[in-house]
Amino acid sequence: MNEERLRRLRDRVRPFPDFPVPGVLFRDISPLLKDPAAFRTLIDLLEDHLRVSFPQIDFIAGLDSRGFLIGPPLAQRLGIGFVPIRKKGKLPGPTESVSYALEYGKAELEIQSDAVEPGQKVVIVDDLLATGGTMRAACELLKRLKAEVLECLVIIELKLLKGSEKLESIPFYSLLQYD
Repeated sequence: MNEERLRRLRDRVRPFPDFPVPGVLFRDISPLLKDPAAFRTLIDLLEDHLRVSFPQIDFIAGLDSRGFLIGPPLAQRLGIGFVPIRKKGKLPGPTESVSYALEYGKAELEIQSDAVEPGQKVVIVDDLLATGGTMRAACELLKRLKAEVLECLVIIELKLLKGSEKLESIPFYSLLQYD
């Protein structure tokens, strides 16, 4: 049953060669988002995984910007709150920030300083894990707030880029894997 549901998702991921730069095969989730049945299947699978894996989760934290598309409906299904992790300069009030390296430069992520309390249990979600830099930075932000990161959860993992290795001891889960 799960294989059939995963195939339904995989069929809605569209490849774009040479985007955003030559040599990159971009995995576009737009067709998945446009299909209400496929999107419901996505949230169902993520919800099922989290309910089986973790008896208590306090928050879903979503990464700017596609983590904002799957995080809130997932949090709503679980009956918990959603916390945004944004690009620098997008959140009001006191924030924590962290810089991290990209393939083509540097970037910064922020979270509001009062987003979570020490010891609260958080799952971080995003659409895709490539090199792992953004996800690792999000983990660092939550650790600074003394939250417990239960897992990093994505729709798509690009296995050849070995991004999950950057997460070290933090559990990681992906629905779809590509070489």
